[in-house]
Amino acid sequence: MGPVDVRRLRMLLELSRLGSMHEVAAEVGTSTSSVSQAIAALARDVGTDLIEPDGRRVRLTPAGHRLAEHAVTILAAVDAARLDLDPDAEPVGVLRVAGFATAIRRSLMPAIDGLRQAHPGLEVRVHEHEPPEALALLARDDIDLALVYDYNVAPASWRSDHHTVALWEVEWGLGVPTHEPRAPLATYADRDWIVNSRHTADEDVLRTLASMAGFTPRVVHRVDALELVDDLILAGHGLALLPRGRTSRRGVTVRPLTDPRVRLRAYAVTRRGRDRWPPLRAVLNRLPQV
Repeated sequence: MGPVDVRRLRMLLELSRLGSMHEVAAEVGTSTSSVSQAIAALARDVGTDLIEPDGRRVRLTPAGHRLAEHAVTILAAVDAARLDLDPDAEPVGVLRVAGFATAIRRSLMPAIDGLRQAHPGLEVRVHEHEPPEALALLARDDIDLALVYDYNVAPASWRSDHHTVALWEVEWGLGVPTHEPRAPLATYADRDWIVNSRHTADEDVLRTLASMAGFTPRVVHRVDALELVDDLILAGHGLALLPRGRTSRRGVTVRPLTDPRVRLRAYAVTRRGRDRWPPLRAVLNRLPQV
């Protein structure tokens, strides 16, 4: 059985209701011969006869009646899908989002709050993941929207089917105990370092900066939670790159980095062509963008 043409199915359904190809032609605005050709082509698609002579008219075979019954459900699903995908339709349904914690707090949660009253039929489900995990879920169609990041000195590589929207940027610096004086990065060549346990981007940034300063960093801790990174720095177990402007634990200071400056860049990523889906478009329209 080959692929079935929806228009041919619709003609078969009309024939089952009206009983005449002439009446079907009048109903759908075509010629009787076009209806006959469409039914014949549909029979070839499904591999069985769908009509048989009945005097000067035709009638559906048992297989034709059975397919017409299926056509009711198929065409209803197609019509529902068209309505769901209509860019002007009301956003209704479940939107699955995966992203890193900061983007969920800063971008997604305000958007969800604003959507609750405007579009009560839209449900947003949130999954916290680092960028590699979120992009893998997007590639498998397990989510509809990924909130990810890269750094200006360690840019991400996007796939050809990715559609990216820049959201915002945050400056990153060097997290050190507050009592330590400001010093060039090379001063810390012999110290231990802390990097992310679930993504390599900040380690790539650290190694790039260290290489420019003339040393190779000794990475000894891999930690995801920034609060735990603060604790390790305060306890003297290492240094780390951290966002500036964030309230770190008392006793931890994030010094600015220069030449180059380091900026984390947040993005909303979807599969190309999917942003016309009303639920996805509704959320994207409420995310803050640069």
